[in-house]
Formats: sequence, C-alpha cells, structure tokens
Amino acid sequence: MRAAVVTIFPEVIRAAMAEGVVARAVREGRLDIDLVNPREHAGDRRRNVDDRPFGGGPGMVMLAAPLASAVTAARERLPTSAPVILLSPQGARFRQQMATELAASEGFVLVAGRYEGIDERFVEQNVDREVSIGDYVLSGGELPALVVIDAVARLLPGALGNPASVLDESHVDGLLDWPHYTRPEIHAGRPTPSVLLSGNHAQVARWRRREALGRTWLRRPELLLDRDISPRDRALLAEYIAEQPAAAISATNAARTHTQGDEPNAPQQDH
Repeated sequence: MRAAVVTIFPEVIRAAMAEGVVARAVREGRLDIDLVNPREHAGDRRRNVDDRPFGGGPGMVMLAAPLASAVTAARERLPTSAPVILLSPQGARFRQQMATELAASEGFVLVAGRYEGIDERFVEQNVDREVSIGDYVLSGGELPALVVIDAVARLLPGALGNPASVLDESHVDGLLDWPHYTRPEIHAGRPTPSVLLSGNHAQVARWRRREALGRTWLRRPELLLDRDISPRDRALLAEYIAEQPAAAISATNAARTHTQGDEPNAPQQDH
C-alpha cells in the first residue's frame, strides 16, 4: 500500500509515522507514505502557498497552483486509480467502512488544508472526494490525515500483533465494542463479570455480543435504526434492556426519537 500526504507541515506526519501501528506497517513494508510539501512547488522565491481572499474577509486562502503541482508530484509514484482525498468541512463523515475500502485499494493521496480555506478551483479540478473526521474545529488537515492513515494502517496485514484484534472492535460490524477487563479480578471494589472468569467460551461470546448490542443501544442508538437485527440479537438486546434502570431507558428512547428520520448534520471542521 502506498499513500501520499500533501501538507505544508510534513514533520507533523513524519513524527507520527515513527510510532505505534503506523510505524510497524511502514517498517514491515506494508505501508509507504510520501510527504509532499506545496511550498516546494510554489512559483515565487518566497515559496508562498496562500493569498488574501477575493471579496474580502478574514484569513488567507491556499493557492490552487502549488497544491495542484504537489498533487501531480504525489501521484507520480501512485497507481492511476489512487483517489485524491481532501480533508474538508464539506466532506462525508469518515467511517470504518471507508477505512476498509482504502485499505483494500492500491493507494491514495490525502490533502491537508490550512488557513481559511482552499481555492475552489483546485478542489474542482483535482479532488475526487472530501472527507471529514467530525464536527469540531481544527487548525489544519494534518491531524485528520493521521486519523485516516492510522485507521487504514491497522487493517493492513501484519500491522497488528494479533490480526484478530481488527475483527473485535467498535464499528467493524456496525456495533460498538463490548466492555473489556483484565487483572486484577477486583479493582476499587468492582469485580470482573463472573462469566469472563468461567472458562465457558460460548457463554463469554454470548455475553460479549449482548454487551455490544446493549452499549450500541445506550450510546449510539442511531446505529441500530437501519440494522436488520436477527431474532437472536433481538432477544439478547431485550435481555440487556430489561436489566437497565428506567432512567437509562428514558434517555435512550429520547435520543432515538431525536435521531429517527433525521440525517446526521454535515461534519464541520477547519481543515
């Protein structure tokens, strides 16, 4: 897998590439990341990559030409099918399914914006898709780019110490993850659920599935709205709900009513 990041702060990306899962993927040859700085493609001595916006207003706008040249340079080492992805407030929300799609691709280019925005002509002519990581404001696209890289890298073969870890995580099958416990068996007076100490693998699997369904129902009920829930899962969820206090049920029903029929708001972030 080969990727490229177009950024005026390549050291931010380079530092993160030296640690953790991404570093392992790079070290083992599973992932190769090129860093392309638009300043190296600027057309003046001062290597300017921004200018004042037409029409007035605060902030600066990134110039189209240096970004376009940087993307062209980035694509030279990538397959022609590699999409150019702009981290953008107008982008689709980045989800696990998108990470899986990118991990199965031959490569991609991430464009990390800065300042007040990017000249729209660059977006129209060079960007295949826009992606947002959430509804909050950031100083630029470097951190969102790292989020995408990390989510993709951990799906590559050999990136994780235990490949099975990828299969048992939040959002992989549309549900949140179940609770996890480790030693000691009792911490601060709170014991580990006895089923996890029973050695009965079937009962452990049943408990984990029930907890995953229940946590999703409690914390992210909208994830269950369009899900085709099997009779077994429905029974497990009903069992979980029956054990919850009335306040938790009321709060979840209120969240479901608010969410039902409404599409999520467009992600907003300054990158």
